[in-house]
Amino acid sequence: MYATGSLPRAGTTPNWFASVMGTGIVANAVPLLPVHPPGSRNAATVIWAGAAVWLMVLCLAMCRDWWRDTPGQLAHLRDPVLSHFWGAPPMALLTVGAGTLALGRDWIGLDAALAVAWTLWALGTALGLLTTVGLPYLMITGKVKDCEPFGGWLMPVVPPMVSAATGAALLPYLPAGQPRLTMLFGCYALFGISLFATLALLPLIWHRLVRGGPDLAPTMWIVLGPLGQSITAANLLGADEGATGRIAGLVYSLPTWGFAMLWLVLAAAVVLRAGEAFSLTWWSFTFPLGTCVTGTSALAAVTHADLFSVAAVVLYVLLAVLWLTVAVRTVAATRRKEFRRSDDGRG
Repeated sequence: MYATGSLPRAGTTPNWFASVMGTGIVANAVPLLPVHPPGSRNAATVIWAGAAVWLMVLCLAMCRDWWRDTPGQLAHLRDPVLSHFWGAPPMALLTVGAGTLALGRDWIGLDAALAVAWTLWALGTALGLLTTVGLPYLMITGKVKDCEPFGGWLMPVVPPMVSAATGAALLPYLPAGQPRLTMLFGCYALFGISLFATLALLPLIWHRLVRGGPDLAPTMWIVLGPLGQSITAANLLGADEGATGRIAGLVYSLPTWGFAMLWLVLAAAVVLRAGEAFSLTWWSFTFPLGTCVTGTSALAAVTHADLFSVAAVVLYVLLAVLWLTVAVRTVAATRRKEFRRSDDGRG
């Protein structure tokens, strides 16, 4: 997805799942917004359905490509850029699963929605933990070729944070007592896994960014992902703990939200200055920004502050515009065959 080379890659590459994430978050953010215009939920449900269908298409295509060309797919795990985007498939599963419970229940019923949501949460969480451990291990042991730090390094370690945020929505459907307590503490553990991994990587990414590099501009938006998702998780999990949990969530979320807004402005300024031509890189603008929308909406629900209510709506409008732009241009570029079947989307 990022322009660091043009080596051909075989079959369906994991970065394509970023389009599922970016589409799903547009839908999932709607129920959390402080305002709900008429028809917004129906529109969001249609978008969720589109993300779900696209997820199935990509999963089938990837299974086919693994069957036909296993060595080519394994090569993705050794690529210094593409290997990190194996974090995208688990997040795509988690995003669609969360949307099934939040929106899909209107179409398929609560029981079916819960079955799908639990299944995708379990699969996404297991795969996310695998990438969180596996990709750093491959880097440490030298099995992934050396490369400079960039925003994509966060991709393998963000899935547990997505699991924490989406797992909070499943808590009310567990029996009170040990089952619910285990899930709650498990989500907090997932929160910590991703948070501290992110804190370890951010200084490296910052150092690389200030050294410059035109191919790094879009990857700056990926940093918004763990920031926004952690704000969402902290507040949703805190709400299940009562007043103490809500206070703890605010203590973490308020300064983190301020830093996220600083990063958003900085990332936008750098991208506008770089003026890069369209590529699959642009999907980086959607999911990370969407997590800022959900995080800001969660803050609005807890604080009842107009600041966060207005900010959530403004950020969602920006998200919708960016998603529509990227989606339309992706479809147009695909129809013109600007993306090769083996394109890894690096520009």
